[in-house]
Amino acid sequence: MGRAFVYVILGGGVAAGYAALEFIRKGVQPGELCIISEESVAPYERPALSKGFLLPEAPARLPAFHTCVGANDERLTPKWYKENGIELVLGTRVKAADLRRNTLLTATGETISYKTLIIATGARALRLEEFGIRGTEGENICYLRSLSDASKLVDTMNACAGGHAIVIGGGYIGMECAAALVTNRIKVSMVFPEAHCMARLFTPKIADFYEEYYESKGVNFIKGTVLSSFENDSEGKVVAVILRDGTRVATDMVVVGIGITPNTGLFDGQLSMDKGGIKVNGQMQTSHSSVYAVGDVAAFPVKLFGGRACRLEHVDSARKTAVHAVNAIMGPGRAPDLDYLPFFYSRVFGLSWQFYGDNRGDVIHYGDFAGARFGAFWVDRGRLVGAFLEGGSKDEYEAIARAVRASVPVGDLAELERLGVDFALRVNAQDGKSTGGGGLLQTPAYPWHAAAGVAVAVSVAGLAYLYGRRRKFL
Repeated sequence: MGRAFVYVILGGGVAAGYAALEFIRKGVQPGELCIISEESVAPYERPALSKGFLLPEAPARLPAFHTCVGANDERLTPKWYKENGIELVLGTRVKAADLRRNTLLTATGETISYKTLIIATGARALRLEEFGIRGTEGENICYLRSLSDASKLVDTMNACAGGHAIVIGGGYIGMECAAALVTNRIKVSMVFPEAHCMARLFTPKIADFYEEYYESKGVNFIKGTVLSSFENDSEGKVVAVILRDGTRVATDMVVVGIGITPNTGLFDGQLSMDKGGIKVNGQMQTSHSSVYAVGDVAAFPVKLFGGRACRLEHVDSARKTAVHAVNAIMGPGRAPDLDYLPFFYSRVFGLSWQFYGDNRGDVIHYGDFAGARFGAFWVDRGRLVGAFLEGGSKDEYEAIARAVRASVPVGDLAELERLGVDFALRVNAQDGKSTGGGGLLQTPAYPWHAAAGVAVAVSVAGLAYLYGRRRKFL
């Protein structure tokens, strides 16, 4: 037995929700579209899991954060899918894909066929046992990737109120979970191998600010080392972590955020791969003409980097690649190639930062680090390639984004430092023309292309690095 659809989205994360909405807007008819997901709920905004979901007061709960509220758009509840004739096949694992026959085989033995497939399988969290760590079965060891993970983390935090948590990893998940734990009145120690937090994005100066801020909230940083093993009680619960140098740190719970790996296994040997994911063109089309890939799993060409393939593990990329794939499917030959500006952001405590572009070349810091209103520009071969801003306004964030996209020429680094975010505001106000005397701007004479990919990703696989398995996302 089986079912047949015109369009099938495999994976029920952020990308699936945004693709579904775009399909409806492009005129997909009832019964033509199916979403297959291992999760038991309709697509939701995954960033909510490390933010609002973990709050001790008025926490975010479904249906409040179903897609597509993250882009201030419609909220797609299960009722919405039903009303629009979209089949949600939830709690279902696909165990095999036959791209030659355009079929998917579920774990229950059902065959689902399609004319066009969008792969939105996303990624899974790297687990400690993959690096030889023993004793990882403890019920108080938490990860954060899915709704069920978040629910377990909340239950564990509630059971450990007033206690101590160890956070393994100094990347996005580690930093955001540490903030949530502190907000829930749990003491936190963060363990990671790098010299500072968010090492693949933050400069040492930027990292110093956030580490000092976290320390003011009571977070203890244990840097330059890794977890060696756990100490468990008679019931298997973790009571302490043992570090590589033999240091024992008692704890009531452990949160692990050591990176993610894309879910590509179903398509090994069937599709071209790149950067650890599925290689696609500017239409998000894979090496198989009827198959597209979006979100964390897709390695797509970034025009800003001269067409170099990048795999960007971030919600913004998931949303926009999903919408672009649908436009390409529904308007073959009419949709331009994707022109994406790499974007990352985070919100913790009362802080909020955004980053655009690439963090390579000369770095120029600016602003008031003491007042939590500061940033950095990256300049490579005389052109602006990246920008970071903490504590900015909507207009300022938009200005740095436009300046990076325009790869604005920079002639005076000292003046760039002095102007700070005003540089981007002036560039936008003057539409890229010369400032006429300061020598900071020069009239662009040629398109600029970066020579290397972005050096950042949503996850920092710090533990993997120390064990010789650092993951290259781009």
